[in-house]
Amino acid sequence: MKKVYEVEDLDCAHCASKIEEAIGKIDGVNSASVSYIMQKMTLDIDDDRFDEVLKAVVKVSKKIEPDMEIKIK
Repeated sequence: MKKVYEVEDLDCAHCASKIEEAIGKIDGVNSASVSYIMQKMTLDIDDDRFDEVLKAVVKVSKKIEPDMEIKIK
């Protein structure tokens, strides 16, 4: 399932790149894109494990950019 999320307080393009790389290594993530300019994160995650994998994405993102918020509805 592919979803796009708004992010807040992503400080730089380098951090976006580090987050994108780290998320891409999570089991269940098919693809990930993090845009500093657009302040958006696009995730393609296995449908059957979506909630579990999304929690891991948030956790990894917070380790790299503690102030960043992913707007999950």
